[in-house]
Amino acid sequence: MTARILVVDDVQANVKLLEARLQHEYFDVRTALNGRDALEIAARERLDLVLLDVMMPGITGFEVCKALKAAPETAHVPVIMVTALDESQDRVKGLESGADDFLTKPVSEIALLTRVRSLIRLKMMTDELNLRAAAMQSVGVDSAQIFTDPGTLRGRVLVVDDRPSSVRRIQQGLGAGHDLEITADPSEALERSATNDYDLLIVSLSLGEADGLRICSQVKAIDRSRQTPVLLITDPDETSRLLRGLELGVNDYIIRPIDLNELRARVRTQLRRKLYQDRLRDMVSNAVELAVTDPLTGLHNRRYLESHLKTMAERAAAGEHGRMSLLIFDIDYFKGINDTYGHDAGDDVLREFAQRLRRGVRGIDLIARFGGEEFIVVMPDTDAGSAAAIADRLRKDVEQTAFSARGGVSLPVTVSIGVAEYMGSGDTVEALVHRADQALYRAKRQGRNRVVADAA
Repeated sequence: MTARILVVDDVQANVKLLEARLQHEYFDVRTALNGRDALEIAARERLDLVLLDVMMPGITGFEVCKALKAAPETAHVPVIMVTALDESQDRVKGLESGADDFLTKPVSEIALLTRVRSLIRLKMMTDELNLRAAAMQSVGVDSAQIFTDPGTLRGRVLVVDDRPSSVRRIQQGLGAGHDLEITADPSEALERSATNDYDLLIVSLSLGEADGLRICSQVKAIDRSRQTPVLLITDPDETSRLLRGLELGVNDYIIRPIDLNELRARVRTQLRRKLYQDRLRDMVSNAVELAVTDPLTGLHNRRYLESHLKTMAERAAAGEHGRMSLLIFDIDYFKGINDTYGHDAGDDVLREFAQRLRRGVRGIDLIARFGGEEFIVVMPDTDAGSAAAIADRLRKDVEQTAFSARGGVSLPVTVSIGVAEYMGSGDTVEALVHRADQALYRAKRQGRNRVVADAA
């Protein structure tokens, strides 16, 4: 993982120390000794993270953070405020100014790299969301709700801890803003993780009757909870086990005694990451759906048909009976419907015709809009005679029941249908579609509102 990080501190020695640590991990580091220079760098360069000291002459760290979060081009850049150990009021003020996380001086290398990596992953997700949202807008898809600032997040959180004092502390810090479930039983925790959807797991590393690390590894092995972020609660002397937990995929940690502001900040970061991760997954699914679906009728489109028809033909050729039939439907005189009643009425007819096709064929049959007023149904394990009989039943349904269009208009509609059967391994899908199309042409030439099967 690489990223560009801006380190801001008025003490040159602090800047050099953080710069050396980050460059050792191959991060691209920029530095500033005051808030004004920091804002100038942020305005001209793309940044992935800002490490920001609180107390600086001139413009304070709080003011710099507010300015970064107020500017559209830097609003989504994570900011880590660096505070003194006893300055808890600075943490509250930092949250109010928009800070994403905290580091306390002296900054430990484990804390530095854990926080930096966690927030950079979050920044990468926000960048990907913005990119995908822009791409979807460019092709006319409304993406206004795809990437929005989540604001106040309320998460479902499972806490695995057997220490009453830390449980009370977690309840105090998170109980009002989140839905907490608490258990001290590791087996119960794993069972809940496998059967429920959580936004975050908080696990004590030092459980009395179980190994906290083993619980983390088992949670990451469960399909349902594999992507759920995990926050470890550790004691100050558990550094080696903490490092092992981070290697296992733990996302973040907090050290006892638990600081409530720090806890809220850590939880907020992980909930945002989970939210963006879920949005990205949904966007991928939606993009795939859009690519293969006809937006008007909700049927598969021609692209999907062409990519799956060959596979269906291969399965038919390898099957015991080796049969498959293809039907092409063409709505008769459809141009006249558009010319007489308008394109909105024509769209209503197309949508209702698609619904009738869905109701009239089997679940294993593939239905697609071929283009314009033409539709195709592919019927596995079906010979031409059976397919023609089904086609004629569908034709009669269209003829006998008028179509409803907006404005209360009732439209009589008929359809012509061409049928062709796949001839086995010596045949091709192109030839199959051509034969069905020729049969459709004969049906239209013979007077329309009829089914014609290919004679081959």
